[in-house]
Amino acid sequence: MPAASTRVPQQDRSRATQARLLEATVECLVEHGWSGTTTTVVAARAGVSRGAQLHHYPTKAALVTAAVAHLTERRAVELRTEAEALPAGPRRLDGVVDLLAAAFTGPLFVAALELWVAARTDAELRDALVPLEARIGREMHRLTVELLGVDERRPGVRESVQTTLDLLRGLGVANLLSDDSTRRTTLLHAWKRQLAALLTAEGERH
Repeated sequence: MPAASTRVPQQDRSRATQARLLEATVECLVEHGWSGTTTTVVAARAGVSRGAQLHHYPTKAALVTAAVAHLTERRAVELRTEAEALPAGPRRLDGVVDLLAAAFTGPLFVAALELWVAARTDAELRDALVPLEARIGREMHRLTVELLGVDERRPGVRESVQTTLDLLRGLGVANLLSDDSTRRTTLLHAWKRQLAALLTAEGERH
């Protein structure tokens, strides 16, 4: 019985340690970039020992990809929660696009972009990142379909959703070095009208 009674607190402590490490990793990627994000720096920022960090994530590639996966899942939950407050009807599309646009300019996107660039010349990171990015891409697509409330079995809907995500990703990159909010607002306004027309047209055909 004593062993069982202590197991749960130990598991809780382990999860808490992992969570601190993952949060600290994203913060370091945003502040210091890929080269400045060492496992030693992350462990110090998270307030955990180097040994504990190595126990959970033995390599830098394992640590950073786990961090992006963890934060992506948490952000998806937050987006669903935020979307619940959006109005129904035509204005909902505008709100969904705005929520997604914010996701592509936030700290998690900046951290992920650091990994994309580093993975170009880091084989270990690339091998870990490619399947993760494929999964995240699929999940983001499904989330967007869900939030918009559309049926991607209808011709053209899947392409419209993917074009939206590709546009938002590109605008997020453009915003990285300088404030691109004015141009982004203008482009998003135009795309919202086009997207609404595309989705409405497809809906009226079926």
